[in-house]
Amino acid sequence: MPAEFHEIRFPLDVALGSRGGPVRCTDIVTLASGREHRNARWADSRRRYDAGLGIRTADALHAVANFFEERRGRLHGFRLHDRVDWKSCPPSGTVSPLDAVIGHGDGVRTAFGLVKTYGTGFAPYARPIGKPVAGTVRVAVAGTEMAMGAGVGCDATTGTVAFSAPPAPGAAITAGFAFDVPVRFDTDALEFDLSAFEAGHVPSVPLIEIVP
Repeated sequence: MPAEFHEIRFPLDVALGSRGGPVRCTDIVTLASGREHRNARWADSRRRYDAGLGIRTADALHAVANFFEERRGRLHGFRLHDRVDWKSCPPSGTVSPLDAVIGHGDGVRTAFGLVKTYGTGFAPYARPIGKPVAGTVRVAVAGTEMAMGAGVGCDATTGTVAFSAPPAPGAAITAGFAFDVPVRFDTDALEFDLSAFEAGHVPSVPLIEIVP
């Protein structure tokens, strides 16, 4: 069976109790002088989560087991709501079409990928966003919001913003959006012990981001 991506969210009540965050991969070589050589092996970060902390009831255990079986373990990807980082603005903010610069018009290009930029000073990181939440994307050209569906749209399965006509050269293309993280299970075996669970044991449900 070939791997696929299922456009479905991991159970939200469980996801809200999960823990995790971004992971980087850096090689560090310490020289005889004590100085270090550091090299980033990954261009992009990759998020890891453990959803086990979000499982509070036997029904939640059952729901996760069902979800795991339908995904065939590590085979198929799915969406996860990251309760810490799920919008183009801070979690308490309101999405604005001016939140993130996703490109500049050149008079030819009509498609732009959504990105969220972290940092502003030394080395900002532009994170590609491929799974926006349908109906949340707002787009502006040169500071003026565009009506979605009237000359511009966004594919919620890829995060691609497409214009019917290329934006003017030099015009800043900005966007605001809510988004999910594309993930898969990071194990092919879930072990649930109901007696241990009822005694307070937290099961492990590892998830890892799928890098496009």
